Amino acid sequence: KLDPRKIASCVDLRPLPMPSRLVVPLLQHVGEPAIPCVAPGEHVLKGQRIGDAAGLLSGYVHAPTSGRVRAIVQSDIGHPSGRLLPCIDMEADGADTWLRMSPMGDWTARAPAVLVQRLREAGVVGLGGGTFPTDLKLATPDVDVHTLIVNGAECEPYIACDDALLRARAAEVIDGARLLAHILGAQRVVLAIEDSMREALAAAIAARDARDAAVDIAAVPTRYPQGGERQLVATLTGIEMSAGILPRQRGVVCINVGTAAAALGAVVRGEAIVSRIVSVTGPGVRSPANFDVPLGTRLADLAVAAGGYTASADRLVIGGPMMGIAVSHDDIPVGKATNCMLVLSSAETRAGGPELPCIRCGECARVCPSGLLPQQLHFHIASSNWRAVRRLGLADCIECGLCAYVCPSQIPLVESFRFGKGETIWQDRERARADISRERFERRQARLARVAEVRDARLRARQPPPATGGDATAAAVAAAMARARARPAGRDDDAGGLP
Repeated sequence: KLDPRKIASCVDLRPLPMPSRLVVPLLQHVGEPAIPCVAPGEHVLKGQRIGDAAGLLSGYVHAPTSGRVRAIVQSDIGHPSGRLLPCIDMEADGADTWLRMSPMGDWTARAPAVLVQRLREAGVVGLGGGTFPTDLKLATPDVDVHTLIVNGAECEPYIACDDALLRARAAEVIDGARLLAHILGAQRVVLAIEDSMREALAAAIAARDARDAAVDIAAVPTRYPQGGERQLVATLTGIEMSAGILPRQRGVVCINVGTAAAALGAVVRGEAIVSRIVSVTGPGVRSPANFDVPLGTRLADLAVAAGGYTASADRLVIGGPMMGIAVSHDDIPVGKATNCMLVLSSAETRAGGPELPCIRCGECARVCPSGLLPQQLHFHIASSNWRAVRRLGLADCIECGLCAYVCPSQIPLVESFRFGKGETIWQDRERARADISRERFERRQARLARVAEVRDARLRARQPPPATGGDATAAAVAAAMARARARPAGRDDDAGGLP
């Protein structure tokens, strides 16, 4: 149990004034960055597509407001890799003119495939932080989904964006849950909310009763990391999944409350995802609050909206204190995964002492919600034993931060695991490239062998056949040569026997 510190929950949801400049990241999803489909100087409308999906795992990106495209730039977006990634630099025109897709009013009469395609066109991804394309998560044609879980268990300290959404727009979440259940064909729908979020629970119950919706509302214990997908599924259904097994393979799909509301907006109003709720909180800002933020807004603009920084501001984090990423500046844009801007004071950050040797206390293994052995993983990552790393299940780490939180030796375990994941992904890609190169070489060798075989066959076909009677002619020639050798020396039969 962690101190929740939900100081942003005490303030109602606020709209953020539209900034004059927006830097829209083209990577707001898993997979590769979207491909820009606009040019500098072009005028775009709010909701217009400005980035095309670069593959199945990629997603579409849309303009958060109407305005002019200034440039396509490489910018810091707070990615864990630290790389500069492509962004669309926009200048808002102040009109905020929409370009919506055609609304689908009676979505119950629509085929699930049509609704899934609409979600893809609207760029709907998981807004809980994973940013996995929602259309892929809902595409379960070979799986009988019996339970849909709408995840409102916001367990990490400080973050309160889901709480604010439920208190302000619970009806949208309920209707979005019904829409997603229709797509999946789920018989049971459960909206999970932490028992400490009393106002959100009351708002959700009132919205459900007003619609007479068949949605179960479950108050789950406030315990970190209750909001993790596998942990929440185990709490509500009792189903525990082994490594490599996804919840949908057990007939369960888990969707964030923000994703459910965004899916409803995409279908009913024809609106692409162009904004999201962000908690701007921590002792380092003067007026913590939750804001409805246009995507591409810089963190510096959020700080101004929250009253500016306090004198105690010491560390800027994108996300929560457990799983967030510390950044060195606030010229970073908001993306679909940005649920919180946390400004900590020096009193709330652990002093950076020296990393001490592991004492094998086992605390990290005790608190790991995935049942891993963090100390063993860290040892094998440090020694580059990637086969052992894979065997110990590094891919199942959810990077919750509990192992580093309880480590008495101050070992940066989560940083080590993030590095290990990146390294194994890189090795898998290199291995795949090597396999493709080998297969291409083998195909080339087989092709050259076939060409050589055809060429030899054509040459053999062009050779003339042996002449008829060839054996008799050769025998006659040999006999004449033998007679010539048998003549007496100095004799010439053609000269009549004269010397």
